[in-house]
Amino acid sequence: MKKPLVGALLALLLAGAATAPAAASTSPEATAPVRTTQTTAVDFAGTVALSNCSGSVVRTPTSLPSDPALVLSNGHCLESGFPAAGEVIEDQRSSRSFSLLNSSGSKVGTLRADRIAYATMTDTDISLYRLTKTYAQIQSRYGISALTLDDAHPTAGTAIKVVSGYWKRIYSCDIDGFVYRMQEGQWTWKDSVRYTSSCNTIGGTSGSPVIDATTGKVVAVNNTGNESGGSCTLNNPCEIDENGNVTVRQGINYAQETYTIVPCIGAGNVIDLNRAGCLLPKP
Repeated sequence: MKKPLVGALLALLLAGAATAPAAASTSPEATAPVRTTQTTAVDFAGTVALSNCSGSVVRTPTSLPSDPALVLSNGHCLESGFPAAGEVIEDQRSSRSFSLLNSSGSKVGTLRADRIAYATMTDTDISLYRLTKTYAQIQSRYGISALTLDDAHPTAGTAIKVVSGYWKRIYSCDIDGFVYRMQEGQWTWKDSVRYTSSCNTIGGTSGSPVIDATTGKVVAVNNTGNESGGSCTLNNPCEIDENGNVTVRQGINYAQETYTIVPCIGAGNVIDLNRAGCLLPKP
């Protein structure tokens, strides 16, 4: 996982803000085509800084202005610590605060949660906080719109931006491919996104939205990388293919897809794990 402060500050001291952590493995689908599509301007508007991670205010394609806003980050960024493998948290009280950023990365206000709507590190690594303000209230007070979650599976070769509210830094690269299973310590994730090497994210970038540079939509959430070449250990995830073959590539980083979240959010931005098409793990 992209540790917040300890690994991040050490990395900055040793190598500036560009130390690379993660590792990946090769697979046939990893070959990314060259894209010539013009990119969209991606900035910090709508991203947030947590006490230990990054995140973003997000909406589904059908969310209403009157709905309570949601903040997306990683499951391993929870204030209570890492959820255990197999653990799912749903509708739990929280009073966590988030620093809301504008397009230039300046803090414009503080948002507060009243619930952890959903969080897990099983199959994926996500947390969704429900805020005390609606999208309309955030827009009216701060002039900031939520980022929209893409409801389709991302595509290899897509130009992306990983936007860290914690470090106020934007990483640019492409989606290199997808990982059938990725293991890190006790946790296993499905169909993870692998970046090309220029997204050398560091600790504190956990929870950053991964934004399609063409559409401006969120396609994944940044979560880990192989820091020292270890295999399947904490901070050293490994890739596992359909045949059980394990591959490690030091210095390559990863994210978890977010299109799977969309079918699980119903009217009023309520998490409903029984909705048609919802495949997120249940408690």
